[in-house]
Amino acid sequence: MNANVYQHFRKDEHPFIDSVGDWLEQVESQYAPYLSDFLDPRQAYILETLIRQNSELEFQFYGGYEQAERKRCLIYPDYYEPKEEDFEVEVLEIVYPVKFSTLSHGKVLGTLLNTGIKREYFGDIISDSDRWQVFVAKEIANFIVTQVEKIGKISVRLEKRKYTEIIRPKDDWTHERTTISSLRLDNLISSVYNISRQRSKQLIESGKVKVNWTENTRPDFLVDLLDIVSIRGFGRIQIQELEGKTKKDKFRLLLGVLRK
Repeated sequence: MNANVYQHFRKDEHPFIDSVGDWLEQVESQYAPYLSDFLDPRQAYILETLIRQNSELEFQFYGGYEQAERKRCLIYPDYYEPKEEDFEVEVLEIVYPVKFSTLSHGKVLGTLLNTGIKREYFGDIISDSDRWQVFVAKEIANFIVTQVEKIGKISVRLEKRKYTEIIRPKDDWTHERTTISSLRLDNLISSVYNISRQRSKQLIESGKVKVNWTENTRPDFLVDLLDIVSIRGFGRIQIQELEGKTKKDKFRLLLGVLRK
C-alpha cells in the first residue's frame, strides 16, 4: 500500500490496511481468489476503498443473508465467477426450550467466544424473537456444534440449517438525520439518546459502549463512516452517511438507530 493511504484512516486501522495489502498481493501473484474472515461494515468499507484505489481486482461481500452486517469478502481476478458456496458461510440454529427460557444476543455471542474461537469466524446472530440463528465460517462449524451445549444455564443444541430455512430477523432500525457539533463518541451518544454529555461519558468510561464490536472507553474517540456503536441498555447507532457540514459548521449525519 502506498503511504498516503494511511492518512484517511485511524491509526488503529493501519494493521487491517496492511492485511488487505497482503490479500491483494496474494490474489495478484497467485491469480486465485482469496476469502476473508467476517468483516464489520467499517472494515468492509475500508477494504472496498483500498481495492478500488489500488487494484483492478474484483470483490464481492456475503454474510449468509440479504441484510447481513458482518460479511466475508471474496477478492478475485476478473476471469473468476464467484458462487455462493465460495463464501463458506454456514447457518446454525440454536435449538432450545423456547417456552421456558430466553436468549439474548450478548449471551449467544459470549458463549460462542468462550469456545476459544475468534470473533472474526462469526457473522451475524439473528432472531425473530423465538428462533435464533448464527452465521459461522464453514471451517469452524462442526467444532462449534460439538462444543456448545449450554448458553448460560439453558441447555441448547446447535444444528446446521439450509439457506432456505433462514429466519427473517426482526429489524427495528429507524433512519434519523441529525446535526452534531463534533463527531466525538460522547457527543453522538448524548445527542441521539437525549442524555447529558456527563452521563454519556460515564457509560463510555465504565465499558458499556462498543464501536464495531470492540469495547471503547474513550469519550473523545471520533466516529466515522459506517461505524456501529452499541450502548448497553440503550441500543445501537450506525453512521450511514456523512452529509457534509451546515453553515454553522455542524456535521450532518444520516444514522440508523436501534432503540431498546
